[in-house]
Formats: sequence, C-alpha cells, structure tokens
Amino acid sequence: MTAVVRTREELAAARSAARGSVAVVMTMGALHEGHATLLREARKHADVVLATIFVNPLQFGPNEDLARYPRTFDADLAVCAAEGVDLLFAPTPEVMYPHGQPQVTVHPGPLGEVLEGAVRPGHFAGVLTVVGKLLLLTRPDLAFFGEKDYQQLTLIKAMVHDLELGVEIVGVPTVREPDGLALSSRNRYLSAAERETALALSRALRAGAARREPAAVLAAARAELAGVDVDYLALRGADLSEDPGPGEARLLVAARVGTTRLIDNLPVHLDAAATTTEEEPA
Repeated sequence: MTAVVRTREELAAARSAARGSVAVVMTMGALHEGHATLLREARKHADVVLATIFVNPLQFGPNEDLARYPRTFDADLAVCAAEGVDLLFAPTPEVMYPHGQPQVTVHPGPLGEVLEGAVRPGHFAGVLTVVGKLLLLTRPDLAFFGEKDYQQLTLIKAMVHDLELGVEIVGVPTVREPDGLALSSRNRYLSAAERETALALSRALRAGAARREPAAVLAAARAELAGVDVDYLALRGADLSEDPGPGEARLLVAARVGTTRLIDNLPVHLDAAATTTEEEPA
C-alpha cells in the first residue's frame, strides 16, 4: 500500500523511518506508462521507492498551461500503488514554497538558454529549483528521470555534479505508443487528426538516426517535418555540447501541433564530426 504524505514534517518522519536504499521519481501527476516505467526501474534498484506529485508553478511561463495542466490524483495514486511505490509526497505550492516566490533559484547556465530554454525563458531555473528542493527533502540515493525531456535530464545531472548533491541520476529511455508517438501528458490534448500529424516528429527522428553524417541526419529529419510548425530541430553531442560527433550524439525536435507543443529526441551515432552547432530553427 502506498502511503501519502503532504507536509514536510510527514515526509521527514516517513523518510527517517525508511530502511535501505531509496529511489525517487519526481512527477507532475497525470501519470501514464512512461511514469510507470520510471517507477518500475526505481523498484528494481532500490529498497524503498518514493514518488512525488507536484505541479510546479515556477517552470510555467506566463502564456503556458499551468491552470490547464491535468490533475488526476486518484488515478495517479492507483498507478503508484500498482507499481509498488512505498511513499508518495504530494505537497501544495504553499508547502514547497512556504515563503512565496523564491528569491534565490538555481541558474541553469548557458545550456539552459538554448533549445527549450530559448523557447521557454526561465523554464529550467524553475525545474532545477524544484528538483533541487525535492532532492534535499527526500534525500534519495538514486533519482530516475525520463530521456524524453533530455535537456532537463542533462541539466539535472550537471546540477547534481556541480553542487555535489550526492545523488545518482538515472536516465530511462523514452516510452512510446505503438505508433511511435512519445508518451506525454499533453498527448491527451491532440485530436485524432492532430495525433496523426504529431507522428511526423518520431518519423523525423528515426529518419535522421538512420544516417551517420551530420548534414544528412538533419536533412533526412527535416524532410519528414514538412507542414509541421517546428520550433527547432537540432543535432548536438550526447551531453548537448554544440559540436556533435564523432560517436554518440542526440537529435532533438520541438513542434506545435494545433495548440499542443510536443518534444522528442533520439540518440544518433555519427561517423564524422560536425564543425559547428547543427541546429535548424523554426
């Protein structure tokens, strides 16, 4: 049975009572199979699995969907129970930010200002601030994050390394629908026709990943995105450095389908190094 705690005091007491290794999976709720996969991976590697559900206002821009973001706590709790979560921390904004808007936040550095950061200014400062706070509150040995939010995962790893937070960050491959669409809580906003259009993102990534030279990777991916409102298509190093290859790289895309903004990415193996940042704007 999954125990639910909502205050810092309840969390501290439950965490102090935990025995053995502890893994945390941080979510904003609206749980789907992608989240369930993270919970299963955590269950494999730790004695105690702790999940969090918190819709973090700091990471939403002024024109983004904070109020619209789905809140499905009862269904989320059922997912946690089915996946063997021991403890669920579900705070309110007042619990997470008892003094109101934080005056000090975690700055993501240069990587937080490109790709998603360029489209969503301030987003990653909000993400890293809440992740840092939750790591300090939950004190896990391991924390599991999905590769679908690859830039977020990369920045969290950098924060934990640079600030010496003493947590192992584990990335878990993106979970997809049978048709290739990356699982996301925002998929529920797509109409049937929009969902068909959205499949262009995963097709583009697969087409690009089949190539081995940077220009060919981007050209193959770009050809699949005709008619899609693309924010960016980018080829970067596995650590999101500007010069990809040779070796492992990452192909990333963000696009708008109707009113819904989607992101996706895939690993790419390059046979030749690029000499400049490989990125295609909208």
